[in-house]
Amino acid sequence: MTRIISGFAGSLTLAVPRTGTRPTSDRVREAIFSALEARDLIDGARVLDLYAGSGALGLEAASRGARTVTLVEKAREAASVARRNAEQVTRAARGAGPDIRTVAQPVHGYLAGAAGPWDLVFLDPPYDLGDAELVDALTLLVPLLAPDAVVVVERSARDAVPAWPDGLALDRRSAYGETAVYWLAPHPPSV
Repeated sequence: MTRIISGFAGSLTLAVPRTGTRPTSDRVREAIFSALEARDLIDGARVLDLYAGSGALGLEAASRGARTVTLVEKAREAASVARRNAEQVTRAARGAGPDIRTVAQPVHGYLAGAAGPWDLVFLDPPYDLGDAELVDALTLLVPLLAPDAVVVVERSARDAVPAWPDGLALDRRSAYGETAVYWLAPHPPSV
């Protein structure tokens, strides 16, 4: 069972697509959001959730005070589930809640035409997504980031650390069982 952990929609159960997604565990989401809140990075943030699946990461941010949230998911069923979950979170806000948008489109296509800036970005791609595809997505993302943005990437803890593109620097890595979480920040490109 996946649920919103905290905020105005705390304890709200989220639907999860039947196949094709790997929801972030409550334990990992709680660790991510505790760290984000400790750095005061959620309240009023413009959030982008790429490879959104059920939308749990972006919707957790919405519940905890993000101003806008965009969920991007190419799989039709998953995008439909994310949209329904977003509607539930919007209803739980009872009034002036965050602006939540769901986009049913591949990540690369969305980023190629997107306008930022984004303050907080989550990338939780399928573990079998190749590093080259991940780096391509991150490369497209770099010019769309706010100067103090934080990018949170989930990968399998068994995989080698990806080669980050110019414009992003690794801040830290945390491991939670099978999941590795990488914290990235904008960094001037190397010359």
